[in-house]
Amino acid sequence: MSFFADKIIDWYKENKRDLPWRDTKDPYKIWISEIILQQTRVVQGYDYYCRFMTHFPDVNTLAHASEDEVMKCWQGLGYYSRARNLHTAAKMIAEKGCFPTTYEEVRALKGVGDYTAAAICSFAYDLPYSVVDGNVYRVLSRWMGVEDPIDTGAGKKLFASLADEMMDKSRPALYNQAIMDFGALQCVPSSPSCLFCPLADSCVALQKNLVDKLPRKERKTKVLDRYFSYIYVRAGVYTYIKKRAAGDIWQNLYEFPLIETPGEVGEEAILGLPEFHHLLGGHDIQSFRMVSPEIKHVLSHRVIHAKCYEVVLAEENVTLPGFQRIQIDDFHNFPVSRLISRFFSLLLKPNHKKQNHVIE
Repeated sequence: MSFFADKIIDWYKENKRDLPWRDTKDPYKIWISEIILQQTRVVQGYDYYCRFMTHFPDVNTLAHASEDEVMKCWQGLGYYSRARNLHTAAKMIAEKGCFPTTYEEVRALKGVGDYTAAAICSFAYDLPYSVVDGNVYRVLSRWMGVEDPIDTGAGKKLFASLADEMMDKSRPALYNQAIMDFGALQCVPSSPSCLFCPLADSCVALQKNLVDKLPRKERKTKVLDRYFSYIYVRAGVYTYIKKRAAGDIWQNLYEFPLIETPGEVGEEAILGLPEFHHLLGGHDIQSFRMVSPEIKHVLSHRVIHAKCYEVVLAEENVTLPGFQRIQIDDFHNFPVSRLISRFFSLLLKPNHKKQNHVIE
């Protein structure tokens, strides 16, 4: 389909974004950019990429860093399994001695799927592997009028086949960059500028008035509500944190002591919970206050309804079993979720206005 490829490549040459990972054939830099851009918009990922490359300019630097260093650099970007997988894969590459050069070897890296492997191999080595991401799904489904849902096994297989068929195999890197930017800038999810689209005359979705209906998804994501009450415990110049365990959100990130309940718990009720008294182990409380009535933290499959309380203990030399005691001034050295970072910033402002906050 040279017509389709030529159109979007011509469009790309006029409209492409100037991005630091574009003008390189270094597979390490391309790999880092692709992992960061999974589930992350370019406008947000740009600064993270620059910061990450400053801290870890090559695979050996990344491989020999501690997990806490990697997670701290990733802090705020979300989907933290990406950072853990990146770190594991870097160790694999460093042990081998060079970045893999075949699709199969790249695909075998921890955290690398079909799309990421295709992107790395086409951009770094100009190998003819087509990328299929959200932008590609949207462009192909609309231009070809494909109404098969993109979130089923059959749909994914169909679009992978169509993407391979449409790709300009003589210019795979250029073509893949072009179709992704075309979807990100021209064929956008809502209210695309079809009047100025170079494919308007041949777009099936435009002809059939299906632009706003494609691509289709069959399943609706089930969202789970969870209720967190964080207890920031202060004893003199010390506070207490704990690293989250595997198998849940924010794995290996640090947080304040947490009480999770089946539903919302009020300020007075929290004081009566057995978990609250077990946490403090009978130590004398000097003061107790609510830091934030609720922050609603929206994740992909969960909505966290979180509150934060501050407990000041009468004694300074206190140990809380299961928690690490640190100096409050050292808190910034530990990787934490955006939610905990937000709470900590509120704690530093004791006279802040109490209001509901929403973090997207």
